[in-house]
Amino acid sequence: DLLTDLLKSVSRAFYLTLRVLPASLRAPIGLAYLLARAADTIADTQAVPREDRLGFLLSLRKQVQQGIDPTDLAEITDSLVGQQPSESERNLLESLPRVFGLLESMPDLDAQRVRSIVVTLTQGMEFDLTTFPDEESGEIRALDGDSDLDRYAYSVAGCVGEFWTDISIDHIGSLKNWDRAEMSTLGVRFGKALQMTNVLRDVPSDLRIGRCYLPSSVLESVGLLPEDLMSPDSASRARSVLVDNIRLTLDHFRAAESYLMAIPRRNIRLRLAAVWPLLIGLGTLG
Repeated sequence: DLLTDLLKSVSRAFYLTLRVLPASLRAPIGLAYLLARAADTIADTQAVPREDRLGFLLSLRKQVQQGIDPTDLAEITDSLVGQQPSESERNLLESLPRVFGLLESMPDLDAQRVRSIVVTLTQGMEFDLTTFPDEESGEIRALDGDSDLDRYAYSVAGCVGEFWTDISIDHIGSLKNWDRAEMSTLGVRFGKALQMTNVLRDVPSDLRIGRCYLPSSVLESVGLLPEDLMSPDSASRARSVLVDNIRLTLDHFRAAESYLMAIPRRNIRLRLAAVWPLLIGLGTLG
């Protein structure tokens, strides 16, 4: 029920992707998603002070790395469950002991890969909490340069391409001839394509909570500060920054297409799992 009812309640779209995957991939990928989603819920609970959220996030990461601590896990759930407006998010946090139980029962290699990807994803969430101002402060901060944006896109999505590639090669016999390094590189760019699409889509809502993922160095090159993006008068100058990032994202999507086409035709379930986010991402970017 963790990989069916619970997962479906927190993400119907990902649930559909999980159901179409080959059976051997569903447990490690589904479990990684549940742990990452729980971490994201912790990081995004704005009713809890930022310092406390960061502490709970680091506590969860430590338990992913080293094993469950019932006392620390109970502190997380007791502090955060009541702050969730969504019943599905409350159920997810309350189910963490069983989620960790599933992790500890997995084959060693699968568990190792799940732990690694969740640690990396929580580092991206930690970056958000420590880089940007408090959501209610009224301040805006931008990333410094393109390299910061690229590293961020890797830590919150690109790394998933590596994980997905490793798990697929581990479990699908027809992929044994894949070049792991080459396919991981394409997988990273697939993840970056999806994250950059989210970044571009969410510029307005992110600005309202003080986050600007468009780098300040790039904005300065067209005579803008992050705060200027709140004004419609800046639209014409800001457009060039947006267009350049759309072009970059399309380049990543070309790598995603190469990833898709490298999946053998007979692996129709794997192809479907890859093509759905690709098409949704391109539609959103369009």
